[in-house]
Amino acid sequence: MSEITRIASAPGVPAAVGPYVQATSAGGFVFTTGQIPAAPRPGEPSGQSVGAFEDEVRATLRNLESVLAAAGSDLDHIVKVNTYLSSPDQLAPYNQVYEKFFAGRRPARTTVCVGLWGVSLEIDCIAVVTTGAER
Repeated sequence: MSEITRIASAPGVPAAVGPYVQATSAGGFVFTTGQIPAAPRPGEPSGQSVGAFEDEVRATLRNLESVLAAAGSDLDHIVKVNTYLSSPDQLAPYNQVYEKFFAGRRPARTTVCVGLWGVSLEIDCIAVVTTGAER
């Protein structure tokens, strides 16, 4: 049976706002919790929006990158991305930023438009664990 490792709080990422962890590693894969466009604020469990939509996409992908690093992976080893946008109008600017983060290494992806909890987007992923850094 494979060991299951849970990453409760990755450095530089807003803390979870509910009863969940930021990532779970099992069977050589890491499964992340949905990341949002927030920056941590001292003394608070979550951050606030970071600006223009393109900036929010960058901040969300950086949060995802930090969670992956804490779990022993990185953007290069993502095999599947799930993206939740709050408006179909966001797809073109989202794709422009996304393409820069994943140039030449595009993972499989699902993108849907849904009602979100006061944020413009959320992104989660599945990646291959590449180091022994699981905690």
